[in-house]
Amino acid sequence: MLRNSKMEEKNSAEFRMVAKTMQGLEEVLGKELIRIGARDIEVHNRAVSFVGDKGTMYKANFLLRTALRILMPVTEFEANNEQEFYNGIMNIDWSQWIDEKNTIAVDCTLNTELFHHSFFMAQKCKDAVADQFRNKTGERPSVDKDQPDLRINVHITQNKVTVALDSSGSSLHKRGYRHDTGRAPLNEVLAAGMIQLTGWDGRLKLIDPMCGSATIPIEAAMFAANIPAGYFRDYYAFLKWRDFDSDLWEKITEGAINRINNNPVEIYGVEISSNTLKKGRENIRNAKVEDLIKTFCADFNTWDPPAGTGIVIMNPPYGERMDKDDITTFYKAIGDTLKKKYAGYSAWILSSNPEGFKSVGLKPTRRIHLYNGPLECRFMKFEMYGGSKRTKFQNPQQKEPS
Repeated sequence: MLRNSKMEEKNSAEFRMVAKTMQGLEEVLGKELIRIGARDIEVHNRAVSFVGDKGTMYKANFLLRTALRILMPVTEFEANNEQEFYNGIMNIDWSQWIDEKNTIAVDCTLNTELFHHSFFMAQKCKDAVADQFRNKTGERPSVDKDQPDLRINVHITQNKVTVALDSSGSSLHKRGYRHDTGRAPLNEVLAAGMIQLTGWDGRLKLIDPMCGSATIPIEAAMFAANIPAGYFRDYYAFLKWRDFDSDLWEKITEGAINRINNNPVEIYGVEISSNTLKKGRENIRNAKVEDLIKTFCADFNTWDPPAGTGIVIMNPPYGERMDKDDITTFYKAIGDTLKKKYAGYSAWILSSNPEGFKSVGLKPTRRIHLYNGPLECRFMKFEMYGGSKRTKFQNPQQKEPS
């Protein structure tokens, strides 16, 4: 059984937490957790568990770029029917965190044949919490789905029920800078994860030649400048918890903000649609990184990139609404442009279209399995050598660029 988490414990007390993420980003998230001082890292499917104290939980919410939520497990119990589930929720002392005047919300996920409707089980959990307070005080907490005082996370696998508190509230991909997007916007967490998967550290040029609403350039700029992922958020669930330590939170946020740097960086965003780029430029201004990103309204195939070496990261259309011939032509043009104009660059492409990748006409040197929403994708790396690769390696004195 998981150790019960007592919110009134001292700030130095450690407990195990779970950071949720997107499939394929677990290892990246694990490295991020190590950097903020988390211990006993364990990688799971779409999640990473770790040990830390209250300060670690605050840091995880404010700093992690590839986490969606930070959950604090409360307890585990077995339930083979609805009554056992209700009793298990009733056995938790909810007065540790809220009183009858507070608000709650419940998220429930199921991986079991014993229970069939997640919404119904979430309602049973709400009923148990409400009944506990009604029995004690005659009043009950109300429900607030948007910004509750306590968001409860319930996960049921077979007959094992895991109850956790969601310290984040809304998903951490909602950074707070993106007010407007184009069609099919890229999730901020996925964009941040893609950047870190390339190994980019801010020293090379970075180009997104199909930048849309500029999520990749913005996440790259925030990463390079060490701007906290949560800098623009004004809400976390733990801010309403009874044990919230405002002094500790202020110390952590001020320390992180003081570590923002002004290192020079070259980031380029190119977008063919003027309306979409207008939205992207507004997002860039909202993120206060307009001095770090140069934007161009241009066609990738005709725009001339800066000479030298760098990294290209692109999320082109996947072709769900395009004819097969059109998608073949579209991806072939991507490959032709990369070969013609991007010698010395490493190009990374995210797509769910295997036929599109074949049409690029380049051999990938790395393949990473990711999901963009429900779409199963590949994130592929292509090395763009100057001249032919065969000629390049005829000279044994000439080394491959790192």
